[in-house]
Amino acid sequence: MKTIIFFSLAFFLCIFKANSAPGPVLDAGGKPLRSGVEYYATPTSIDGFDSSILRAPVGNKTCPAGAVEYYQTEGEGQTLIITPVDPKMGVIRLSTDVNIKFSGPVTRCHESNVWKLQYYKATKQYVVMMGGVEGNPGPETLNNWFKIEKAVDDYNREVYKFVYCPSVCSSCKVMCKDIGTYHGNLVLSGDPLFFNFY
Repeated sequence: MKTIIFFSLAFFLCIFKANSAPGPVLDAGGKPLRSGVEYYATPTSIDGFDSSILRAPVGNKTCPAGAVEYYQTEGEGQTLIITPVDPKMGVIRLSTDVNIKFSGPVTRCHESNVWKLQYYKATKQYVVMMGGVEGNPGPETLNNWFKIEKAVDDYNREVYKFVYCPSVCSSCKVMCKDIGTYHGNLVLSGDPLFFNFY
């Protein structure tokens, strides 16, 4: 009898844990985002202009490189690969720590394509730069972890936003803020950049 009760309790705990997991991040077709798959994160248009997220120089020099919103008439920017903090997770979930990187070869500045948050003196902003480290969650890699959250834009459309609020270090004091833009560069901002995945 005790064995039956134990297994029943374990079964219900598993169901509760599964139901309490954060929901998946969905692409524009309604399918969950998967770890290691390439996606376009396309900013939602509010002014009739299309834009993309690209890897490009920050400031007026060739290096360093950062993540930039670029307005264009054609093309879809560069694809991103998103990796969850738990490499066993195949699905990217809302409000969980993830590494984000541009697909393709390393930059001409010889940096990794992994996003990291870094203070940039020239703009006096915390800017999304290249050169982050993938994996190894902890205080040493705190600036390399982002989250994806659901949002609603000015037109009442369901969209997503990037957030910097890492939880990979429980004893660390962190800033929690949306990722927006400043002169095209992705930065910590009170005004988030909204987008969808394709």
